[in-house]
Amino acid sequence: MREKIIVGMSGGVDSSVAALLLKEQGYDVVGVFMKNWEEEDEDTGVCTAVDDYDDVRRTADTIGIPYYTVNFAREYYDRVFTYFLDEYKSGRTPNPDVLCNCEIKFKAFLDFAMGVGSCGIATGHYARLEKCCDGVKLKKAADLSKDQTYFLAGLSAQQLENAIFPIGDLQKTKVREIAAKNGFSNAAKKDSTGVCFIGERNFKKFLMQYLPAQPGDIVDLSGNVVGRHDGLMYYTLGQRKGLGIGGIQGSSGDSWFVVDKDMAHNRLLVRQGEGRELYSVSLDAKRVSFISGEAPCERFRCMAKFRYRQPDTPVTVTMTEDGMHVDFDELQRAVTPGQWAVLYDGDVCLGGGIIEKTQRG
Repeated sequence: MREKIIVGMSGGVDSSVAALLLKEQGYDVVGVFMKNWEEEDEDTGVCTAVDDYDDVRRTADTIGIPYYTVNFAREYYDRVFTYFLDEYKSGRTPNPDVLCNCEIKFKAFLDFAMGVGSCGIATGHYARLEKCCDGVKLKKAADLSKDQTYFLAGLSAQQLENAIFPIGDLQKTKVREIAAKNGFSNAAKKDSTGVCFIGERNFKKFLMQYLPAQPGDIVDLSGNVVGRHDGLMYYTLGQRKGLGIGGIQGSSGDSWFVVDKDMAHNRLLVRQGEGRELYSVSLDAKRVSFISGEAPCERFRCMAKFRYRQPDTPVTVTMTEDGMHVDFDELQRAVTPGQWAVLYDGDVCLGGGIIEKTQRG
């Protein structure tokens, strides 16, 4: 009897090719579309999930596999979106995609799959798994330009034991080539860059629906008011565009950058031109987890990244009572509380944690 595998199909080319490859490998493949957001697009009034589901339907029909929809909207709202809003309220910049993987794709969805007799789940993530007698290692994708291990760093070995990443050894160009060769209607569909399951939309307008805006002053490092902000939650460290500052008499003409948020006084702190205020020498992280279940040791050297697509940088990690302290070999720009610090040993993702605070040089 063929093993049953459930593939999380988003309507994109990556998960579609993942499903095809698994069928070719002899699995009994079932496609499942996860609907985790109930709201319509605020700009058009159209539910974007409808178009994505149509792509799933067309692709599944082409492959010749059954497909279904499951709704995890309540789980997503309770486990991911409320955290997302709380972080923005506190002036931080969260990364909901990591939590979405931990709580929805590799928890709620995995539980569902195992409950209906599947041997596990498969997704279109660009990552690789090395499974051996002593556990599971999460490794970077062959296509480093598409590697998604950063977003999977919060998972455990137990979650990954029941997962398959069929396209982890492929280049993105090869994935699209396979899709086109097999007549997939989404072969040229552009990659999604929106918030996990919420999609691509006017983010500022979207956030305004859930958090009341509190406009305030934009001030320079001398305390001079140089503009007005729409609400601290709409800005992030290192941001240059969208500040609306210009034409200030006596200014140098250089770009303005966000360097801090004064939550107590609802002020956005900026400086003209890049300066040391944007750079830090270390960070403290909480909610730290390691894929293996434990840190390599109390103090160790490794590589790290503090945002997606950032090149790996050498660091020294010291475990603490409530998380970890990470010292950088070189100054790092705009390391942002709320984002994830993800650790690597070569191409193996060790795990990571949520950045709580940074220390400037």
